[in-house]
Amino acid sequence: MSFISQNLNLPYIAPAQAQKHVTHNEALRALDAVIHLSLVSKSQTTPPLSPVEGSRYFVAITGTDEWAGQDALIAAYQDGAWAFYTPQIGWQAWIEDESVLQIWDGTVWQSPMPTPNHQNMEFVGVNTTADTTNRLSVSSPATLLNHAGNGHQLKLNKNTAGDTGSVLYQTNWSGRAEIGLTGDDNFRIKVSPDGSTWHNALFVDAGINYVGIGTATPMTKLDVDGPIRPKSYSVAALPSAANNGAGAIIYVSDETGGAVLAFSDGVNWRRVTDQAVVA
Repeated sequence: MSFISQNLNLPYIAPAQAQKHVTHNEALRALDAVIHLSLVSKSQTTPPLSPVEGSRYFVAITGTDEWAGQDALIAAYQDGAWAFYTPQIGWQAWIEDESVLQIWDGTVWQSPMPTPNHQNMEFVGVNTTADTTNRLSVSSPATLLNHAGNGHQLKLNKNTAGDTGSVLYQTNWSGRAEIGLTGDDNFRIKVSPDGSTWHNALFVDAGINYVGIGTATPMTKLDVDGPIRPKSYSVAALPSAANNGAGAIIYVSDETGGAVLAFSDGVNWRRVTDQAVVA
């Protein structure tokens, strides 16, 4: 039967032992040294000239004088003499001269990992460095924003109508396309060849729901700034007029009377010139 405890090596009082108080006090002295551990320093190799009663140190490599041969042990000054204790894995100690709480891992004292708190962080850089403009910055082949439950919304909120809420596409950090609300509450798709000159490819008026292609001032439901070119078909390859629906427009390249625009009446394609069925 062992007469010392497994973890702290505290002496047990043996059956019929004389002077039991000696063993008991020795155990109390060890408990007093290692419980609620606070180390004056973990980097000293030499004992202080005038140690304070009850003070504790970690003996750094290589201990000298009264600490010689006691490397990596806890030196406690008790009852006018140094007592030494072996730290166990997981022991925590407040390091007084560094003002840090650390844990003994069996080899070194190290700081515990703090519980992550991602609220109100100033910057977040994922595989890159964030800055005051791009406070969230991600460098990755792809970025996944998945649903939690049913749908998922990506929200871009701006302060006033005159501000910008958009997605900007760049080439070598120079803008080439932009989608969103840029300077007002009308929806735009803009493109640029050089990052300086921008063209409105698509404009949707928020007030009247008019769509402009190549223009930011649409006057009708669909206003195109320039020619419109419907798809060209040969007579033999005409699509179904019924499937495309009445009002659809195509260009017929080899109609009997010559190339002509044609429209669907819901059943047939008819020439816009005389409304005859295309043949």
